[in-house]
Amino acid sequence: MRTLVLVTVAIGLALVASSAGADGVNIGITVGAPPPPPPHFVVAAPPRLVVVPHTPVFYAPRLSINLFSYGGQYYTYDRGAWFTSPYYTGPWSFVPLGRVPLHVRGVPVAYYRVPPGHLKHRHW
Repeated sequence: MRTLVLVTVAIGLALVASSAGADGVNIGITVGAPPPPPPHFVVAAPPRLVVVPHTPVFYAPRLSINLFSYGGQYYTYDRGAWFTSPYYTGPWSFVPLGRVPLHVRGVPVAYYRVPPGHLKHRHW
């Protein structure tokens, strides 16, 4: 039933938009929750990275945040969400859990500064 309502609304909006012609009318539909806001931390200097044993992932043991490096990207787990950036300074973009590389998700909790909830119980 919900899908039928969404399809009906989408068709109705498309008809309204097409009748508006080229007047610059933009209509968008967002379904679901918005992504979480990016983390608010500053890493002033390039962090010292150390390899997580038996993985291709690096972590920053001297920082007070979760910071990992893998495949030319940086990853952080902050306030229950994953973020990525090509730079340790950001800007950070939200990454759904299923799109975080398995090697990064598989890092043992001992290498996190702030343990993630989705892994905490598995390793403790």
